Amino acid sequence: MQDLQIDWLKSFVAAVDAGSLSSAAPEVHRSQSALSMQLKKLEAAVGSRLLERGARRLELTHEGHTLLGYARRMLDLQAEAQAALQGESVSGLVRLGVPDDYASKYLTPVLKRFAPRHGGVEIQLDCEQSTSLIPRVARGDLDLALVSRDHARRGTLLFHEPMVWVGSGQFDVWMRDPLPIAVYEEASLGRRSAIHSLAQQGRPYKVVYNSSSLAGQIAAVESGLAVAVLTQCSAPAHLQTLGIEQGLGPLEPMQVAVYRSAASRGSKAVDSLHRMLVQTLRQTSAGA
Repeated sequence: MQDLQIDWLKSFVAAVDAGSLSSAAPEVHRSQSALSMQLKKLEAAVGSRLLERGARRLELTHEGHTLLGYARRMLDLQAEAQAALQGESVSGLVRLGVPDDYASKYLTPVLKRFAPRHGGVEIQLDCEQSTSLIPRVARGDLDLALVSRDHARRGTLLFHEPMVWVGSGQFDVWMRDPLPIAVYEEASLGRRSAIHSLAQQGRPYKVVYNSSSLAGQIAAVESGLAVAVLTQCSAPAHLQTLGIEQGLGPLEPMQVAVYRSAASRGSKAVDSLHRMLVQTLRQTSAGA
């Protein structure tokens, strides 16, 4: 087997994360045809097909799945080695967005690792729903955001976050007909997931509470107003997780990604935090 060149691995990982060669090419600063050639060289080196063209995006083969984890680790190690050898102190401002759902469980371990290594970087944190954060990153108002993906090519996929129905054990709200539900704003993926699940079951429902706030959703459930759909990481332990026994069907998990603005390319401070988010959260989710 030939040695695996870093440029080939970069092209491979970019294609997987972007879902298509046309979307991946700008990420590795190559033309689409040059990127395709890099992938062919990698496949020749390993002696196996790594990617197949699916209906909507590129799909990993069995060999591709096997290589992907190693490729990410090799690229991470290269980036760490370059940073250590350059010996440069990174400074600057990073404007970071995160939904309330993900802030405590997922952002805290990242910042604990990042702050001691990059004391010269100032982080400006905004907590909003993904539906608000995504357009702000696209406009360049934010440099980075941890978001629930609204489509498969949005940012770099980190992990899948389960969604759960929750209710208060003090109130049998789930027995009511129509089912009272608390939901996020109109464009929310969590709202869509809840309504789609109920539609699949043919179960009547009534929206009795709207709020873009996680605290508001929890308050509505605690007070016996409604049941709600929350990310598993944000569901308080004192609330009851509901399911088939309560007549509530399964929910699609959220695809959690880190989304970066085009305007932040070239910022070493943003590079460093982006790399830390990917390394930390992929490791966390892989070990969970």
